Amino acid sequence: MHSSGILFGLLSALAGAGRVSGHSAFFHPSMWGFNVTEKDFDYDNRPVAPLRDFTFQKWWFHNHLGHPPNEGDVFELPAGKAATAEIACNKGATSYFASSEGGDIRVPGNPNEVCPNSPSVAYHTNGIDDLEGCALAIAYKDDVNQVTPEDFTIFSVNQTCVWTRFTDFFIPERMPACPPGGCICAFFWIHSPKAGGEENYMNGFKCNVTGATSSIPLAKPQVARRCGADVENQKFQDVPGNCTYGAKQPFYWKQLERNNVFEGDHSPPVYNDLYNFLDGAQDDIFADSYESLPEPAPNAPVPVLRQVSSPTGSTSTSTSTSTPAPLPTIQTSKTCRPRKFPGGIVQRRGLSDSDDDAGFLSRTWIGGALLGMSRRSRTLDPNESHRLWNMW
Repeated sequence: MHSSGILFGLLSALAGAGRVSGHSAFFHPSMWGFNVTEKDFDYDNRPVAPLRDFTFQKWWFHNHLGHPPNEGDVFELPAGKAATAEIACNKGATSYFASSEGGDIRVPGNPNEVCPNSPSVAYHTNGIDDLEGCALAIAYKDDVNQVTPEDFTIFSVNQTCVWTRFTDFFIPERMPACPPGGCICAFFWIHSPKAGGEENYMNGFKCNVTGATSSIPLAKPQVARRCGADVENQKFQDVPGNCTYGAKQPFYWKQLERNNVFEGDHSPPVYNDLYNFLDGAQDDIFADSYESLPEPAPNAPVPVLRQVSSPTGSTSTSTSTSTPAPLPTIQTSKTCRPRKFPGGIVQRRGLSDSDDDAGFLSRTWIGGALLGMSRRSRTLDPNESHRLWNMW
């Protein structure tokens, strides 16, 4: 039996057991479809159901626009801090279990469990080194009916999503305030091709930026291009000039209508370095982030972030220049491979009293290595970043 058939059989068995369902979703009362169950549509349109081969109406906002959140239910985005989301494959595994059909199924000994009583393949990963990241996007409009796919800008990425139920999304410090009626946000996820079929996930929700001190608007988002090292497709080096820099749209993929990327079945677009979605807050999405952005191409110059004062008065470490930086010299003797962790070292993360806004996996020592260092950062000096990236 092929691996996809085995996976389908496993997920079917799990669903039939009545304990959990496969896949995952963002859960919060601010979301459209928060109380949708399998009885509300003539097809499985629960928030955790994957989206593929759908018309625009069926995939946009998960076809949940007729199931809006209650007035006043808003997901807050604290500028310069972390917003903690709950991601699970059943609402009963979240803090909102009271409105779940199956009640509370959380695991007392591990409240961070995404899919209680299920292997990680139920939420489409074979382990922590088989995660492709997920993202939050925002549209600066207060009427969901006026939002289009091109309005959304990715503002935060978590590259180890969906490994834990409580997932931190760091908010750029310079996020401007929303309109008086708030903003419209959405959660996006496309999982590893090694742990399931070609699927999209989208959950829309009402949001509001708090503590905003900047009025600089977001730049017009563009479609991200594949540019990172891609070992699975025998491309062992980054191609920085081919990256999309600045504000980027979410991926709309494998639908019948309104796709913006057209990658093959086994090469899904993902929210990580492969498409220049760095881990954490996307700090270069503003109208003044770059003086100019050259057209992406394999031999194009790499743009440099402008030197911009943050709302707190500090200055970013990037320097402004009118001459784009040249491409780095590529050493063909080295390959850039994702860090692999020995079996048994990494376990699903549990909560502890030492967790704080800057904690979680980004600074956790596992097997003698700082996990967060396997992710690239814009805030490091280029030479230091290169040294850290190649130390693995």
